[in-house]
Amino acid sequence: MRRFGLLGERLSHSFSPAIHAELGNYEYRIYEKKPEEIEAFLADSCDSGFDGLNVTIPYKKTVIPFCRSLSETARAAGSVNTIVRLADRSLYGDNTDYFGFRYLIKKTKINPVDGKIIVLGSGGSSFTVQSVLRDMGVKKIVVVSRNGTDNYENIENHRDAIMIINTTPVGMYPNNGVSPLNNLSIFKNCRAVIDLIYNPARTELLLQTEELGIMAIDGLAMLVAQAKKSAELFMCEDISDNQIEIITEKISRLTKNIVLIGMPGCGKTSIGAELAKIMGREFADTDDLIEQTAGKSIPLIFAEDGEENFRILETDVLRNLCKKSGLVIATGGGVVKKPDNRQIMRQNSSIIFLERDITQLAVANRPLSEQYGINTLAAERLPLYKEWGEYTVSVCGIEQTAAKIYAQICST
Repeated sequence: MRRFGLLGERLSHSFSPAIHAELGNYEYRIYEKKPEEIEAFLADSCDSGFDGLNVTIPYKKTVIPFCRSLSETARAAGSVNTIVRLADRSLYGDNTDYFGFRYLIKKTKINPVDGKIIVLGSGGSSFTVQSVLRDMGVKKIVVVSRNGTDNYENIENHRDAIMIINTTPVGMYPNNGVSPLNNLSIFKNCRAVIDLIYNPARTELLLQTEELGIMAIDGLAMLVAQAKKSAELFMCEDISDNQIEIITEKISRLTKNIVLIGMPGCGKTSIGAELAKIMGREFADTDDLIEQTAGKSIPLIFAEDGEENFRILETDVLRNLCKKSGLVIATGGGVVKKPDNRQIMRQNSSIIFLERDITQLAVANRPLSEQYGINTLAAERLPLYKEWGEYTVSVCGIEQTAAKIYAQICST
């Protein structure tokens, strides 16, 4: 069997192996290499055991000197993200990111020729993006970098931009929750923001974008599109473009967390555990992790430290969990009391509101339920659950409810 793979420095977050498993019957490995290891790994005299590679940050320009020949696309972009080992053992470098980004920008249905485009970052991915934009006829491309003439200190000079494209790794897993831009609202003419990052699905930049009602597009479809083009090079055969959307939707479902919210005692823990079992996923309960972190029970945390300290712990636990992919997460009933928690969940998760008749809710060993009563908590929280939840599922038994959630997730 032919062997392909992904070359990069830190790759634990990559979705590429799952994507290539959908594209062809070949082995696809992860090759994590330090900068000083690249030359030996790619040298013509070294049989590293691979027939082809995808290349990601930070090596898209690094690999160029090791390629005996380059495609015109790679040469024009000044960046290589796909390598094929030819019959004479030499390396051929191509740039399938070009195809991937062109596919992505077409999804916006915006003609980029109409105005100014800001490209954040000046690395290998930025070169490819600029190459695509130039070939599409865009005349006003502003490249913003930390030390360039156009930088983050004077970016407001380009507040008339119609599109912003992030090619930097700022906000990428595991450094979720940060954005390359502090104030997106100054771009009054902006019609779309594209972030090439795909993990998390919604970076902090894209969450800000959605809050402003601007079109927000992540990089997953670009990743799949360039992988499709790479697979064609690897296997020397055509793959239908229709596969791009099919695989993108499947990978999105597989990698997004499922977060359960709802009233205390509605069954989030038991239903979540059953759902994780059905889907073959890891299950996590924020209350359990809070108790492990604090070294004491939740009633004791409330009694000794107070609710505010509990909420701080809850947010910290939630932030760490929601950085991950493919989990089923049960949350505490009061998670909706802190607005920041919604953004933490939305970055990489589908949020499910478990709705249950409040007369059926357990109260024992639930500090706030005992203190204030279920009716008071319901009046405060039910509107928030309904607002935060992307889906609402009525509780009707553990197995039945888990099955309903599974069907809902798989049908979208």
